[in-house]
Amino acid sequence: MRRLLAWLLPILAAAALAMAFSGHGTPENSASPDLQSVLDGGNAAGYARAMRPRAFHFPHDFGPHRSYRTEWWYFTGNLHSRQGRRFGYELTIFRFSIAPHPVHSASRWSTNQVYVAHLAVTDPARSRFRFFSQAARGAVGLAGSQARPFRVWVNNWSIRSAGGSEWPWLLRASAKGVRLHLQLVPLLAPVLQGDDGLSRKGPAPGNASYYYSIPRLKTRGTLSVDGRSFPVSGLTWMDREWSTSALPSGVAGWDWFGLQLSDGSDLMFYRLRTDSGTTGSFSQGSLVEPDGTVLRLAADDLRIQVLAHWHSPHGGTYPARWKLIFARAHLALEVTPVLADQELDVGVRYWEGAVNVQGVHDGHPVRGEGYVELTGYAPSR
Repeated sequence: MRRLLAWLLPILAAAALAMAFSGHGTPENSASPDLQSVLDGGNAAGYARAMRPRAFHFPHDFGPHRSYRTEWWYFTGNLHSRQGRRFGYELTIFRFSIAPHPVHSASRWSTNQVYVAHLAVTDPARSRFRFFSQAARGAVGLAGSQARPFRVWVNNWSIRSAGGSEWPWLLRASAKGVRLHLQLVPLLAPVLQGDDGLSRKGPAPGNASYYYSIPRLKTRGTLSVDGRSFPVSGLTWMDREWSTSALPSGVAGWDWFGLQLSDGSDLMFYRLRTDSGTTGSFSQGSLVEPDGTVLRLAADDLRIQVLAHWHSPHGGTYPARWKLIFARAHLALEVTPVLADQELDVGVRYWEGAVNVQGVHDGHPVRGEGYVELTGYAPSR
């Protein structure tokens, strides 16, 4: 659910247009879309749509689906050093098509694909949150994606399979004062979200995405901050979606929870918030029980109570602590950010950060860690 076209378009359109008029030299016959056509979330002509459930095939579906307008590879995780220092991280790569068909030109710079990446690191010990972004056209090796061998990259940030085998995956990213080198191995098979992987966002046909998650990826590697390198280990959550879709009318934003609990269970839920503040009927999620059983959550299955708020110094007020109750699974959790300020400003502002979890599941105390994403709370510029 997490990354819908209506939210991505301002970032990606700006990147696409900036590159189209950059000094790299756009050929005369290459695509140069006007801003209005790119920003029109309803302009889906020529693109595939998520209309009905489909069969998923791995590793093929780790790779790109270029007939759809947009897709993303989304990784969030909590890491711990050998000395117990805690870190959170986010590495995301978006693929965005600015035209439904490939560009035919003699220039190697020609492409209809744009890639955008976000990197963020939470360092509670220093009370510091850092974020970075970059974009590149999908040409001349600057950015791209492929299924075999699996690889997706934007400049020097990449996610790829290692050594020609399906697993492990290697995550590599570096920016000012930060370097991330991680190895990921799944502890669970992909979980198909929604209706066997079809995640509906609204009532209109095709207003949906194909969506799966890998809630537990065993993670180890190194994280360097300010010239100091930490061997780290922990868990990563991966989300994959592709679609030609937009937010339905009347939806102001969403709250997304991805939580990994100490008893081996994993909870994902996205709450679509209406303009009036209520929970939209297409909100949904899943709970993976310790034995692997997957329980589907409808909009009214998870009760969310906001316990505190955080006021951004840049404007806007975000929820900052929650109580989640899923009565059917005898699950009650309190979720608390490890830092109040985990707000990214990458063309639009949104909050995404590491959280701590404690509560009760089936009568037993549980603890956990995870990530929360909040959109639509920052005022428009």
